[in-house]
Amino acid sequence: MKKAMVIGASGGMGYALVLELISRGVEVVAFARGKERLEVLFGKIENVIIRPGDAGEKKQVSEAANGVDVIFHALNLPYEEWKENLLPITKNIIEAAEENGAKLAVVDNIYAYGKSGGERLKEDKEKTPHTKKGKVRKEMGEMIQQAPIRSLICHFPDFYGPNATNTYIHFTLEQLLKKKKGGYVGPKDIEREFIFTKDGARGMVELALRDDAYGHSWNIPAVSTITGRDFEKMVRKQLGKDKQLYYITKPMFALYAIVAGKGMREALEMQYINAEPTILSGEKVTKFLGEWKSTSYEKGIEETIGYMLKKV
Repeated sequence: MKKAMVIGASGGMGYALVLELISRGVEVVAFARGKERLEVLFGKIENVIIRPGDAGEKKQVSEAANGVDVIFHALNLPYEEWKENLLPITKNIIEAAEENGAKLAVVDNIYAYGKSGGERLKEDKEKTPHTKKGKVRKEMGEMIQQAPIRSLICHFPDFYGPNATNTYIHFTLEQLLKKKKGGYVGPKDIEREFIFTKDGARGMVELALRDDAYGHSWNIPAVSTITGRDFEKMVRKQLGKDKQLYYITKPMFALYAIVAGKGMREALEMQYINAEPTILSGEKVTKFLGEWKSTSYEKGIEETIGYMLKKV
């Protein structure tokens, strides 16, 4: 891979992918709507081509993808836009990859799997989504797998990390940096996992560099599971013992959603992930890539807070 394109480059995972690719000597086309944000993030980095554009316009995507070896689809739409825009945008990206002879690597979540049933989610688990957004994600995955291009799909748990602003962890840390109490979405004692974006990007790029990784879906789990209580101990250690969390359970989330707007109402159906263990198995990817050292939550949270304090 000599040249890649990251669609959604200004988002949390897109940002991490651009930096990971650059660190490996790959020239990167950073594609997103906001030119100013792209300039802030990548304007001083060599080998990054800033390309503002709209993924809803296939011509713009295809022209930007000219000469790239791999397209990374890391675009993160607001929930309320999924039904109308997610599949047409994915179709545009697939067609752009086909027109340019490029491979496609897709950032995906765990919604298409549905409920875990108490088991760690493996790639061969039948996808039985029970939510609207899970069904859309399943359809998106099927569209990609049936397309006449070489592709891989990476399933990730919830993200956190530098520039990952549209995440639950960012929501919590942002509150704690301003006041003594911060809301943590989910019960305090349920095992959860959050993947540091740099770890996710490293694993995904490693897969994208391997020819035999294409044609597969890959689950990339976090370093370990964590509870709300564990998270609270870590942030108190880093931000001060006066910091406290309050826990936003599904009933409380539902109350907030009534007045908080459409985005939060759309997120309500996904709260099963925060209310019961929904954990990825990394058995397949570990067997394929071998063991690698992931970032501890303590270090990842510290780096994320440091980035937030810079107010980039």
